[in-house]
Amino acid sequence: MFDTKIAIVLRNNLASWQKLNVTAFLMSGIAGRNPEIIGEPYRDRAGNIYNAMSIQPIIVLSADDATIAAIHRRTLEREIPSSLFIEEMFATGHDEANRTVFAEYAPDDAKVVGIALRADKKTVDKITKGATMHA
Repeated sequence: MFDTKIAIVLRNNLASWQKLNVTAFLMSGIAGRNPEIIGEPYRDRAGNIYNAMSIQPIIVLSADDATIAAIHRRTLEREIPSSLFIEEMFATGHDEANRTVFAEYAPDDAKVVGIALRADKKTVDKITKGATMHA
């Protein structure tokens, strides 16, 4: 049904609140870069209107430190746009502070806790190799 795939990969040792927080932030980056994935608003039987959501399914995966670092490296090597969340961003409280702390790290020393990407299905499968379905 879709030529592309959206995958979110979370580091496997995060607390539940961190997983949810990172997932929300990463998906907002995917939606911001790809506004065409947002469908029409939802309407219930009573006529209440709710926010539009992604028309495309999203797969959530889990990976250890080494695997998530490899996935990050593969996105850069293939020049696939991605959303990235690093560990140090948990200590900040707003977007500007997130971007400031993010800029202090390079790909080889960033402590990646989550990454999201949308690309051709086969490309996403190759990049996320080693990650498993999130439990």
